[in-house]
Amino acid sequence: MNFITLALTVAGLAVFETVSSIDNAIINAEVLSTMKPKARKWFLFWGLLFAVFVVRGVLPWLIVWFTSPALGPIGALTATWSSDPHVLSAIEKAAPILLLGGGVFLMLLFLHWLFLEDKNVGLPHEEFFLEQGIWFYATTSVLLAAIVWFSIGVDPFMAFGAVVGSTAFFITHGFKQSAELAEKSLTKGGRSDVSKILYLEMIDATFSVDGVLGAFAFTLSVPLIIIGNGLGAYIVRKLTIGNVKRIKDFVYLKNGAMYSILFLGVIMALDAFGIGIPPWISPLVTFVTVGWFLEKSRRFRKRGLNKIM
Repeated sequence: MNFITLALTVAGLAVFETVSSIDNAIINAEVLSTMKPKARKWFLFWGLLFAVFVVRGVLPWLIVWFTSPALGPIGALTATWSSDPHVLSAIEKAAPILLLGGGVFLMLLFLHWLFLEDKNVGLPHEEFFLEQGIWFYATTSVLLAAIVWFSIGVDPFMAFGAVVGSTAFFITHGFKQSAELAEKSLTKGGRSDVSKILYLEMIDATFSVDGVLGAFAFTLSVPLIIIGNGLGAYIVRKLTIGNVKRIKDFVYLKNGAMYSILFLGVIMALDAFGIGIPPWISPLVTFVTVGWFLEKSRRFRKRGLNKIM
């Protein structure tokens, strides 16, 4: 991996982590507004360290280690930069399992947003699918069954990885729904700042799963994931304290994040089935998709301001 590819990968990871964590930033801002200044500073500093080194550092490392136990803890951390043929063989063998599991997770995440979540309609077909919400479970079931069927013929462990990806989606989705309900009670008052900090750390860990799994579409290198996702987590923290209201003005930013998630999920699935995807494709797709919806949001906001004036 040359310097340009490394830079593109880190930048792509940072952008993807940022846009996929917008919901998290908004929830954080709402809860932080009810906390004392000292507690806010504590969360923004120590919470950032926890988010970067514990959640976005330990989680991808554990995932790589879990899918390739023969590597050991150090090997899982440095696998993609190792010249040891045994290490390279182990990571090559485990990569399809990891990629397919992450790909299924991301595709289900997109389909749930497309069929069931309220949204600012950015493209014509989104309204149609939102009206067909009842078909979400049928669509995801058929998709998962097809992926499992084809992956069994390649490697039964790939099929297991796909099932694990779907399981991870429904577990984290349940946590996210609980977090949204808990936010309402926390912003009303009556809770200590300590309990609010613990709550924010819990939902940060839950929301970070999307970014961590999506990161494997960019690279299998844990150090690069830590750097890229850590940079994205820092940007999200800065947005939390400074520009959340302005972010809400970019009404189609969430759309851009979700289409990026779809594209990265498909890339991971294709990679898992042996269809080689150049490493620069994932960051390029992320930049183009997010950039297009940012520009669409900017034009929408400009039209709204012109009408007011």
